[in-house]
Amino acid sequence: MVQRLLLAAVGGALLTASFEPVAIAWLLPFGVACYALATRDLAVRRAGLVGLVFGIVFYFSHISWMRASIGPDAWLALASVEALFYGLLGLAVPLLRRLPAWPLWLAAAWTTMETVRSGWPFSGMPWGRLAFAAIDTPAAPAVAYAGMTGLSFLLALAGFCLARLAEALLTRERRRVWAAVAVGVLAALVTPAVVPYDVAESGTTTVAVVQGDVPGPGNDILWDHRGVTRNHVDATVGLAADVAAGRAPRPDFVLWPENSTAVDPFERGAVNAGIREAVAAVQVPVVVGGIVDDGPDHVLNQGVVWDPVTGPGDRYTKHHPVPYGEYIPFRDIWDPKFGQLALISRDMKSGTRTQPLRVAGVRVGDAICFDVAYDDVMPPQVRDGAELLTVQTSNASFIFTHQIEQQFAITRLRAIEAGRWLAVASTNGQTGVIASDGTVVASAQPRTTAVLVEEVGLSTALTPAMRLGPWPSRLFTLLTLAALVSGAVTYRRGREFDGPAQDVPAVEPPAPSPTPSEAPVV
Repeated sequence: MVQRLLLAAVGGALLTASFEPVAIAWLLPFGVACYALATRDLAVRRAGLVGLVFGIVFYFSHISWMRASIGPDAWLALASVEALFYGLLGLAVPLLRRLPAWPLWLAAAWTTMETVRSGWPFSGMPWGRLAFAAIDTPAAPAVAYAGMTGLSFLLALAGFCLARLAEALLTRERRRVWAAVAVGVLAALVTPAVVPYDVAESGTTTVAVVQGDVPGPGNDILWDHRGVTRNHVDATVGLAADVAAGRAPRPDFVLWPENSTAVDPFERGAVNAGIREAVAAVQVPVVVGGIVDDGPDHVLNQGVVWDPVTGPGDRYTKHHPVPYGEYIPFRDIWDPKFGQLALISRDMKSGTRTQPLRVAGVRVGDAICFDVAYDDVMPPQVRDGAELLTVQTSNASFIFTHQIEQQFAITRLRAIEAGRWLAVASTNGQTGVIASDGTVVASAQPRTTAVLVEEVGLSTALTPAMRLGPWPSRLFTLLTLAALVSGAVTYRRGREFDGPAQDVPAVEPPAPSPTPSEAPVV
C-alpha cells in the first residue's frame, strides 16, 4: 500500500508540473496514468485513499500561490475541498475498472468530476482542469473542436490508455491493441494542429488596452485606490495626446481593468470626475472596471461602457464572485468578524447577463477575472453574437505569484475555443492582446504603466466547440452514471466469487491402507 501512495504522490506532482509555471505539458498523461496504476486492483476504500493522496499533492501545489497572496487558511481550506474530489473519483475506480474498455469510462468520470468541482460548492473552482495545461502544445487547437470539457476528456483518455498499455506490457496481454488505441487517441489530440479550425473574420476594430499599475507595494489594490484610478485616467489622457500628435492610431474604444475604480464610479467625486476627464480626452467609449454600490448590504463588480456623449450605458456584472473573498456564504447563519473575513462588510452579488456588451458598434463578450475559467460566461456570449472578447482583471493580490501565468494560459485557450480575438486588461498583472489562434500579439510587462493599441479581428462564425455548448458535459455525466451503475453490479458479482473456491468432492476418497503395525494377525 505504501508503494501505491508513493505512486499517487508522484502522479500528483507530475500533473502539477504540466501546468504553469513549470509548464512541461507532456508530463500530464504520465501523471494521469499514475493515478490509474496507483488505484489498480484496490478495494473501494483503499482506492479512495490513494485518489485523495493524489489530489492533495496535486491541488495543494497547483494553487500554492494562494498561500502567499490570500493566506494559509484560505489555501488549506480550498485545496482540501478540491483534493476530496480526486478521492471521491478514487472510490469509483474499482467499479469502472470492472468494465470492458475501462479507460474510456474512467476518462468520462474524470471529466465529470472536473465539471462538478468547477461549479460546486458555491461557485466551485475550475483551476486545474486538464485542458488548461494544453496551451502551447499540439493539443491546444483541439479545444476549438471539442471545447474545454472535450479536451479534458481526450487528455484524460490519453493518460488512462497509457496506463492500460503499461499493464498490457507487464502481463503480455493484447499489447498491440492498446498500443493502437493510445496512438489513436494521440492522433485525435494533435490532428487539429495540422488542420486547425479557421474562423472567418467579418471586420476589424482598434482597441486600446490600459494597464495603469498599482501604487505602493503593488499587491494591494486598496493601498491607494484613488491612485489606481488616477493612473488609468492619466494613461488614457496620455493616449489621447499621442493620437492627436499622430504617435498612435486612434482606437475605437478603450479597455480598463477590473478595480480600476474601487469605489462607485457613479457617485460624484474625484473618481467620477477622473473617468469623465479620460473619456472626454480620448473621445471614444471606455469600458471601466468598477465596484458599484447595490444597497447597504451588497456591491457589484462591473464592466461599464462609458460613452463620451451619452455617459455610462451597457454593463456586465461578474458572474462568479469568490466565496470568502468577495462575499460570505450563508451570512445570515455565520457572520465572521475576524482576520481577512472581517474586511468583507458587504457581499458581492452575481451577474447573470449572457448578452454581449455594445461598445462602439461592436458586440463584446466580457469576463471579469476568474470568470474566464468558467464555461458559463464567455461561451454563451459568443453564441449570442459576441464578435470580440475582453477580460478585465485585477490580479494585484497575486502579482508576486504564478497565478497570473496560469490565468493568462486559460485566457489564451478561451480565444482558441471561441475563435475570437481577445483583449486582457490588468491593473498591473499580465495585460495583452491575443489572436484567435491563441498567439499573443502584444503584451505589457507586469508592474508597469502601459497602453497597447492594436487592430483586432471581429467574427460572428461559431467554432464546433461553441456549437456544442454544454452538451459534452451532459454526455460525459450520463456516461459516468451509466458506467457506475453497470460497474457496481459487476463489482458486486465479482466480490461474491472472489476468494478461494471450496470444492466438495463428488465421491468419498478411499480409506488409507493399514500400516504394518496395524495389519491383522493371521
